[in-house]
Amino acid sequence: MKFSFILSLLYCLTLQSQRVYQPKDSILLSQKIAALPDYKSLTLEETILAIGKTYLETPYVEQTLEVAAGEPLVINQQGLDCTTFVENVLALAHTAQQDTINWEQFVSTLETIRYRNGIRDGYASRLHYFTEWIKDNQRKGLVKDITNELGGIPLEKSINFMGTHRDLYPHLKDIDANHQKILAAESQLAKEEICYLPQNKIRKAEAKLQTGDIVALATNIKGLDVTHTGILVKKPNGRIYLLHASSKQKKVVLSTVPLVDYLKSIKSNIGIIVARPV
Repeated sequence: MKFSFILSLLYCLTLQSQRVYQPKDSILLSQKIAALPDYKSLTLEETILAIGKTYLETPYVEQTLEVAAGEPLVINQQGLDCTTFVENVLALAHTAQQDTINWEQFVSTLETIRYRNGIRDGYASRLHYFTEWIKDNQRKGLVKDITNELGGIPLEKSINFMGTHRDLYPHLKDIDANHQKILAAESQLAKEEICYLPQNKIRKAEAKLQTGDIVALATNIKGLDVTHTGILVKKPNGRIYLLHASSKQKKVVLSTVPLVDYLKSIKSNIGIIVARPV
């Protein structure tokens, strides 16, 4: 299966579509589809794993979405952070579940996943907090938060890091309208219950976790909900591992130790939040 791509431009940022990508991005995406086994015979779980593995060794790059205050749709296959890795895998997996695969379908799905209510309307419409990302994509019917089913407990804290640290974000620092919209999003998020599974309960819950589940690492850092995210992989030994864009290793990797042991090395981690693609 091949994509129909425009390869004549070295860089694409059109005022009409507000998309940012390079020809190499479309080529890489086409190669990923070509590398998949018969995707129509795969379950969503199997598709996510197969696609996730095609990103192994892809460089970790921070702030790939921060290219312009106007919030164009960035389609970057050459460098990923932990969130854009998850978004790209999920978007491509859902695209592969359709009867036909094409560039526009992938791009549309990626945009739907990344923005509140699936509508890109400026910087503040992006789902910056991953707990809101989960809730919004659950409403869209793309994932289901299963943390409570695993034995999760309420995360009793205010999620307001962006609103209280606007100087750390270029598009908040000097743009009051964006700051006000982020404050409104934080206020709305405060009305919804957020659950997390404490570290000491994860090992017991491994039997209920499965390959393809999306995991977010809950944190004790004031104002933040999570610090990292990735995709779970269950190996034949029954243990759960983390497929993720690692800032420490500077690339997409599969953890060499089970998730439970991986989390023990993160001082700020208090547990996990899990969303299952549907």
